[in-house]
Amino acid sequence: MSRFVAKSLDGYKKLYDESINSPETFWAEFSKNEFSWIRHWDSVFTFDWSKAKFSWFAGAKVNITQNCIDRHLEKNGQKTAILFEPDDPNEKSQHISYQNLFEEVNKTANMLKSMGAKKGDRICLYMPMIPELAFSVLACAKIGAIHSVVFAGFSSKSLSNRINDAKCRFLITSDGGLRGEKITPLKKIADQALELCPSIEKVVVVRRAKNEITMKAGRDFWWDALIENQSKECQVEIMDAEDPLFILYTSGSTGKPKGMVHSSAGYMVYTNFSFRNVFQYKPNQIYWCTADIGWITGHSYIIYGPLSAGATTVMFEGVPNYPNPGRFWEIIDKHKINIFYTAPTAIRSLASHGQNQLKNKRLSTLEVLGTVGEPINEEAWQWYFEHIGKHNCPIVDTWWQTETGGIMISNLANVTPHKATFATLPLPGIQVNLLDKDGRELKETDAEGNLCIKHPWPSMARTIYGDHQRFINTYFSRFPKHYFTGDGAKRDADGNYRITGRVDDIVIVSGHNLGTAEIENIINQHPSVAESAVVGYPHKKKGNAIYAFVQLKTQDQIQNFNAEINALVSKTLGPICKPEKVQTCLALPKTRSGKIMRRILRKIASNDLENLGDVSTLLNPACIDEIKENRIND
Repeated sequence: MSRFVAKSLDGYKKLYDESINSPETFWAEFSKNEFSWIRHWDSVFTFDWSKAKFSWFAGAKVNITQNCIDRHLEKNGQKTAILFEPDDPNEKSQHISYQNLFEEVNKTANMLKSMGAKKGDRICLYMPMIPELAFSVLACAKIGAIHSVVFAGFSSKSLSNRINDAKCRFLITSDGGLRGEKITPLKKIADQALELCPSIEKVVVVRRAKNEITMKAGRDFWWDALIENQSKECQVEIMDAEDPLFILYTSGSTGKPKGMVHSSAGYMVYTNFSFRNVFQYKPNQIYWCTADIGWITGHSYIIYGPLSAGATTVMFEGVPNYPNPGRFWEIIDKHKINIFYTAPTAIRSLASHGQNQLKNKRLSTLEVLGTVGEPINEEAWQWYFEHIGKHNCPIVDTWWQTETGGIMISNLANVTPHKATFATLPLPGIQVNLLDKDGRELKETDAEGNLCIKHPWPSMARTIYGDHQRFINTYFSRFPKHYFTGDGAKRDADGNYRITGRVDDIVIVSGHNLGTAEIENIINQHPSVAESAVVGYPHKKKGNAIYAFVQLKTQDQIQNFNAEINALVSKTLGPICKPEKVQTCLALPKTRSGKIMRRILRKIASNDLENLGDVSTLLNPACIDEIKENRIND
């Protein structure tokens, strides 16, 4: 076992101190011994904060796919690399060994090369959660092409925007995607998008849903026909450490997505390091992250982190409530899952179904639970700990971003203590700072401020594709010599961090800074509340006031509900935190990754109903009309 995986609280502290006091030596020693390099580096890292220029392992030659697959073959070729669980519970699961994965990725890589794909080309992947998506991601990396995965729930407009921004030459998609009882017509959506995408030369289509589609002669090709006679051997492309690995789009405050560019070597190093430390993965464990590969969580902790560590990683095609709300728990028992990593949104949704879903579910193989995507509220944390972990599993509450590439703040399972609603401590190598609004460091242990990082780390994004100035302006201009996360955080007396939400989700009421996540946490403790979203809106007397949008567990009207919410918030946080308005709604507007679109709710709360911006990327855009119609007027 590597000395770079902490095994005790004292071990974590020693590792952390070493990483802060001698970061160059720390990352050099870890990286040299844990990966297969074609050529070692000339320098471990260089950086220029003012120009937002960062490099890691400059001069090194490496290939991430070789490190995720090829180097494991001699000892673990027959070990399951990817365990694929289909949408339909009656369809057989697939156990794809490292040897199988090696062959399928090579065939896919050769298919791409036969189409003319080469190093540096951008290839868009608009696919469901099927093995061919994993093959395609790893094949792109093997030949040095830059993959740009677009979540298979996005609209044609969102897809075309991303293809055009990255100037992709090729698109890989599917006839359709299976999600519960629905078929998402991916090829039809792609066809609509491609009417506006002149850069696309060829489209490869995987047969999955077997729905009726149109194939355009000379442009569209079936995956199975192209892959059939491809060789199972493929030479890896030798990549420079700083060569781009992928572009992944994330939401911007302006509504225009940002194409975050991640590099090859640094990203490889840190996703491996963070996966092994946070989850404390052991060689024979089965690990399941329920995210979609269309998001950074899927990139880092379904594909690259686990596979580079030689793990068995689960890919799930379906949704948590199909064919019933117990699907997650059935899969855990079926495959004897040891590590389970999911989102607070899923936890809250499943908790709302009560305990009947857990009847006859053993969950006895679980050893570690994880949460990702947004701050988890107290009620969901306790339900997860009690009913899923049976009080025996630590919950790693991970804070990180698309931009960071890997987990930045989290407890380490059974190594450092967990604490409900707290991400707890930064990982070794991550130098966290809390700054006030004027950029002054808050040195006291018990403090609250802007969450910033004061030293580069290997997996940080290198730029926004095609717009480095936006990269500088967004992340490095507000606080000199810091990466500004955009999040606020509290630090307790023990040095644990709790994420309070986006800084633009801080509401200033009568001169008081109020974190919306904290207020939501209290509202969500009401027994009738499924989920809530709190935003600020202009108020004549207070400057700003609080507007709470609340989704109930049932649609039954509750007498004195608003008074109960205000009493709960007032009692817990103080009268200043009481919502001025509490509006119940059928559903909260969410992105397809499950995040609540507070930007839209702020517009509605402010009565700016005609300027909501693009709502095409919402999972449930129809809920907007219901919320607008029932908006509470002054």
